[in-house]
Order: sequence, then C-alpha cells, then structure tokens
Amino acid sequence: MRSSLLFPRIKHARAVRAPHAPAVPVRDRMNGVCVPPSDSLVEYAAYVDGKKIDALGIPDALELVRAHNAADEKSNAFVWVGLHEPDAPEVEWLAEVFALHPLAVEDAVKAHQRPKVERYGDSLFVVLKTVAYLDHDVLTATSEIIGTGEIMVFVGPDFVVTVRHGKHCPLSEVRERLEDKPKLLNRGPTGVLHAIADHVVDRYLNVADLMQAELEDVEAMVFADVSARDIGRIYNLKREMIEMKRSVTPLQSPLSTLAQRRMIPSEMREYFRDVVDHLARVCEQVESSNELCNSILQAALARSNALANEDMRKISSWVAIMAVPTMIAGIYGMNFEHMPELDSVFGYPVVIGVMVVACSLLYRGFRRNGWM
Repeated sequence: MRSSLLFPRIKHARAVRAPHAPAVPVRDRMNGVCVPPSDSLVEYAAYVDGKKIDALGIPDALELVRAHNAADEKSNAFVWVGLHEPDAPEVEWLAEVFALHPLAVEDAVKAHQRPKVERYGDSLFVVLKTVAYLDHDVLTATSEIIGTGEIMVFVGPDFVVTVRHGKHCPLSEVRERLEDKPKLLNRGPTGVLHAIADHVVDRYLNVADLMQAELEDVEAMVFADVSARDIGRIYNLKREMIEMKRSVTPLQSPLSTLAQRRMIPSEMREYFRDVVDHLARVCEQVESSNELCNSILQAALARSNALANEDMRKISSWVAIMAVPTMIAGIYGMNFEHMPELDSVFGYPVVIGVMVVACSLLYRGFRRNGWM
C-alpha cells in the first residue's frame, strides 16, 4: 500500500508542519523499540495465555504472538495497539504491519463515520460512536450537553488495533480491567471487541439517564407556578437529544449482525447478544426521551402563549377601567356654554362618584372572570 497514492493531501500537510519528521517506523537506538512515527500511540502490548508480554516493538510482538499461536492451536494470543487521533502515516505503517484494508484505513484516518461493521478478508472493521455528558455549572441555551467521538476497531485473528477520535470514552479502563482478569484476555481479539462495545454501550446508558434527569428538571420548570419561559434551553436539549439519537440508533443493526457473523466464536455470541439487548434499551430510552422533549417543548410554547394571553387580558382590563373616567373627563372638558351640569353645585362630586363606582364595578367584574 503506497501512502502517496492513498493519502497524498494528508502527507503533504504533515511534511509542511514537520519537514524533518520521519516517514518510517522509529526504532529507539537504546531499547530497539519499533513504533509508528507519531505521538498518537497510546499503548501496545502482546497478550499470551491471558498475560501481558513485553516486546521490543509492534512487529516483534506480532511475530511472538504468531509463533505462539502456531505452536498451540488452542491459543488466543494477540497484539493490542491503541492510537488516539493519528495522522495518515501512522495508520499506514500499522496497515502494512497488520495487512489492513486501505478503505478501512482511510475511514480510520478521516473519522466522522457512521456506526458500522465491515468485513475485509479475515478481519473486521467496527466503528462505534462514543457519547459523553458534559456537565455545566450553569446550563444556558447555547451550552453543549452531549460530546461525541468515535472508536474504530480493527479485529483480526491475532491482533486488535483501536483508533480513537475525541477525548471522550478512553479505553484505559477497558485495558486495565482485562489485564486484571486473565480469563477475559484468553477470549482473544473478539473478547477485546466485546469489552470495548460493552464499555461504549454502558456509557450510553449513563448519558441517557443523565439526559432523562435533565428533561425531568426542565419539565418541572415548565409547569411550575412561576414558570421561566426559557424556550431556548428546551430547544437546546432537543438538539442534543437528536445528536445522541444519531450516535446511538444506527449502531443497533450492525451490532445485531455482528453477533451472527461466523468470525465470532460461538461461545462469544451470547456476550454480544447481551450488548445488543443493552443497546436496545438505550435506543428505547433515547426515543422516549426525545418524544418527551417534544412534548415539553410544545407544552412550554403553549404555556408561553397562555401567559402572554393572560398578560394581554390584564392590560385590556385596565384599559377598559381607565376608559370610563377618560370618557367622562373628555365630555366635561368640552367648552360649550350650554351644558346643564356646569352650574350645578354638586356636579363635581357627583361626577367623581360616578367614575369611582363605574371603575369599581368593572374591576370587580374582571376579577370575577379571572382577567385580573
């Protein structure tokens, strides 16, 4: 696979940023360690019989694992390489070491892929969307609540290569948990794939629960006695729920078919079906939360319109009350000589009394009808 043909633009941009950066694997002169030419390498290790084995480099680790598997057909030894937001040359180098398909390599570099499971020869390429709940001291209408990322997993007979994009959902917890339980590592590369998928789906559950609690708080705010008409915050929640739905829902079909693939050992299929069940629960919760958000948004708009109508009724009531004295004052403010009440001794108090009585009757009527 030639990098100049597969990633010409990316390699050219990299050369501009670092003219002296090596385009071949770097071998430490002191330790003899062979690694990709990048700082994106998080960790690599060989696992034999459920134990982590030190190796001089990734090719050496792969050679050690394949020699052990050739000697013992029942062995599930493998190499696990983890990368975080690598550039093209690093993934290209690993593609040459592990014989990865160029199309899958291109997807791993570009990122922003839909959740999917694809087979290339005797290896699988799995794309998982990651989500995280971003906590805020004060949640505003422009706050970002859901953070998203991606995890690409190359799974072969004796290797696992993970490429992570985004700062959310690190895999260090998964690696440590597997290393503490050799029985889980003995499941081989498919066991690592199951652990990663289970870790990602568990994060879905946590984020879905937090979003559900946030929606309940907003719902209580909308129907409170003193309602804050913050439609922008509710719309922001609606937008974030759509973002989460786009990340979670498309994974359901590929993950369901993954449990039925022949490359997955029969003893591992029930574990993947368990992850599919958890994902189905997440999708149902996200869908119900999305519908609840729609209802809350409609209720908030209706509540806002009702409050606006209530304000308009109050204003109209006061205008009607003030119209009576204004009308009487306007009549007696006319400069006609022949007006019978102008010469009356009790004309002024009578007119004032009429104004007070009329305004009081109007006020009482409006209060009785709930306008004031």
